Amino acid sequence: MYQRILIPTDGSACAMKAVHEGLGLAKQLGSEVTFLYALENPLTTGTATPESLPYSAQLWEDLKQTADEALREAVAAAEALGVRATAKRVDNQAPVTAILNASEDHDLVVMGTHGRRGFNRWMFGSVAEGALRRASKPFLLIRSDEAGD
Repeated sequence: MYQRILIPTDGSACAMKAVHEGLGLAKQLGSEVTFLYALENPLTTGTATPESLPYSAQLWEDLKQTADEALREAVAAAEALGVRATAKRVDNQAPVTAILNASEDHDLVVMGTHGRRGFNRWMFGSVAEGALRRASKPFLLIRSDEAGD
């Protein structure tokens, strides 16, 4: 049924909850998993200010290292369960776009959502909601509270 499962992550507690739920499902179904980390470069997204430009190159390197560590942690969790897994970091692409592009090669997307409401939802948006609204594949959203669960 679901032979290839995509699990986007950003290394947060919410995403890791989805990683573990997705891995449990993959183990039961005998599925393979792809972990995806989409990383936007602060130099190209307009979030870098003139004052921060001298530090932006180092920030970019730090962000890549953080992404790679999150992917290593997810793959290690898969290996511990005996689930076949690969990791993919996508640079310079908005998370929603990266998830939708990667989902084309998968049967199911499992990802976390903070379940924010009101001002926080308006202010921070929701990658999960953005991807779900444009999705052509099934999604399993794992809800996590904002307190770090």
